[in-house]
Amino acid sequence: MVQVALLAWLEAKPGMENELESLLKSALPLAQNEPATVSWYAWRIDDAVFGIFDTFETEEGREAHLNGEIAAALTANAGRLLAKPPVIEKLKILAAK
Repeated sequence: MVQVALLAWLEAKPGMENELESLLKSALPLAQNEPATVSWYAWRIDDAVFGIFDTFETEEGREAHLNGEIAAALTANAGRLLAKPPVIEKLKILAAK
């Protein structure tokens, strides 16, 4: 059962929205190769606001993800793509279907 999650909020710099969207879409295979990542979603609310929501069975799985390839790619491109530092929230899952 999933017990923990991450919610990351990302705001693209003006003119970098499509590049951020492409980066997030390209991260799907990386998430699929993470055995401890139960679910992974990249989303977009409006022109500039994007995010990632993912779930894990254990804290160790969540930490592995935070130290994995997706986080590294976001960190490497943050200065170029993001208007401000990402907001990353650690969640405790209370119920899930």
